[in-house]
Amino acid sequence: MERYTLGIDYGTLSGRLLILQVPTGKEIGSLEVPYAHGVMDTALPTGEPLAQDWALQHPRDWLDVLAAVPQLLAQTGIAPEQIVGIGSDFTACTLLPVDADGQPLCLDEAWAHNPNAWPKLWKHHGAQSQANRINALANKRNEAWLPLYGGKISSEWALPKMWQVLEEAPAIWDAADRFVEAGDWIVFSLCGRVIRNTCAAGYKGLWHEKRDAEGHILGTGWPEQDFLAALDPRLSDAFTIKSKGDLIAPGRKAGELSSAGASLTGLCEGTPVAAGIIDAHASLPAAGIGGTGQLMLIMGTSTCHIVLSETGTGVPGICGVVPEGVVPGLYAYEAGQACVGDHFAWFTRNCLPAAYTEEASRQGINLYSLLQQKAEKLTAGENGLLALDWWNGCRSPLQDANLSGMMVGMTLRTKPEEIYRALIEATAYGTRQILQAYLDGGVKIEGLVAGGGIARKDAMTMQIYADVLGLPIRVAASTQSGALGSAILGALAAGLYQDAAVAAKQLGHCLDTVYTPIAAHKDVYDTLYREYLKLQQYFGQGGSDVMQTLRKLRK
Repeated sequence: MERYTLGIDYGTLSGRLLILQVPTGKEIGSLEVPYAHGVMDTALPTGEPLAQDWALQHPRDWLDVLAAVPQLLAQTGIAPEQIVGIGSDFTACTLLPVDADGQPLCLDEAWAHNPNAWPKLWKHHGAQSQANRINALANKRNEAWLPLYGGKISSEWALPKMWQVLEEAPAIWDAADRFVEAGDWIVFSLCGRVIRNTCAAGYKGLWHEKRDAEGHILGTGWPEQDFLAALDPRLSDAFTIKSKGDLIAPGRKAGELSSAGASLTGLCEGTPVAAGIIDAHASLPAAGIGGTGQLMLIMGTSTCHIVLSETGTGVPGICGVVPEGVVPGLYAYEAGQACVGDHFAWFTRNCLPAAYTEEASRQGINLYSLLQQKAEKLTAGENGLLALDWWNGCRSPLQDANLSGMMVGMTLRTKPEEIYRALIEATAYGTRQILQAYLDGGVKIEGLVAGGGIARKDAMTMQIYADVLGLPIRVAASTQSGALGSAILGALAAGLYQDAAVAAKQLGHCLDTVYTPIAAHKDVYDTLYREYLKLQQYFGQGGSDVMQTLRKLRK
């Protein structure tokens, strides 16, 4: 009997299913399931309005993805008994309060009208106040774990989101048996066990290595209870009680498909289920990366920058370094930009004249393709523009969700394609700063690999990135790298492979395409990058509080 694994990738706007043949690495079929409720950032399904900086999701959308598995089986002709392992990934930190039976509080009519009962999506920034206070106290106390998170955490992390619930809706805090990462809730829905994956727990949940004054590793754990109590006495059990659950690394078996999970998916009860992983991190094995030295850029609505290493140490400005954050036996470093694809979508939706829509219609193409046609005719520096890529705040290196975007150099002659190219260039400058932070921190980087829809579909953007970074960039082969990576982890959980690096090498791969820097462009971008750093320092590091002032006035 031929064997297959199922990968389930939960993104920001949709979920994707993929069936992988083992050991050939052939993708047999995939299916995308858009979320009916999408990102809820203006109002709840019950009609209650949401404040600025809120971003929520509906757990029924996630279950709809699992319920679509029979459709994919029918599409591919694969029998349920041929699926021998299941892996899944999810955006993080996406956090939801659940009752003692593991059911989301938001699905209970008693709590459905309260925003704090709903899952807070990764890009929910309503907890910035809590993040600021956590950072202030951690710095004052010289908490040993803080350098492992680049010296600062953001509102996207679990603890600020939990504290927001406690402060704004204490009744929900009391009603919640625990707070669960959405990725771990999917595993619970499949196998009936609440298992915390080390990837999400480490990066977004503050689970870390404890070390002594000389840096020797003493073990792993959470921030001390006295630190939590100093924030708020009611938080002292935030990790021991409100976040309870065994920790398992991605690629290890979390359990087996329960009768309820089998009924939901149409698969066979007893099928091995892997521990979850953050969506971006699943892309590494999909690109054949199971070892050290390859920095992967996972480019979607946001971008994550992940590299594996044999050692772990703090690097200023990164999101975290976690033992077994991606695969067993290795440390994984993560940094990120909170706005990349979202950046370009915002511009396309809001800033184009009617003439561009009409031109795209005449050509029978979408607006992105039209902008690319026009922007790729420009050379480096020709647009005369420079932008800061903070339309959704700055994750790395400044960890400040209150920062905002800006554009310098516009005139009465500036055209939309010039602005569009400047936005792309800005995200490349942000990635260059992250790359430099890794190198300055002693992290070995020998090559660059890009994955995600942008990397596969947008040659102009990838060439700009190569020119700005000054390094060649390979491209992951799969158009569904998250789902493929999850399927590979499902193969590990099923015991089909004992070594993650071997599984990644055999089942994941890159295209032959390589984007190589153009020397003349790199010279221009070196100049622009130096100016980008000046703007970043002035607007993001104390030169001016104008962005913070504008945000306060808007609120």
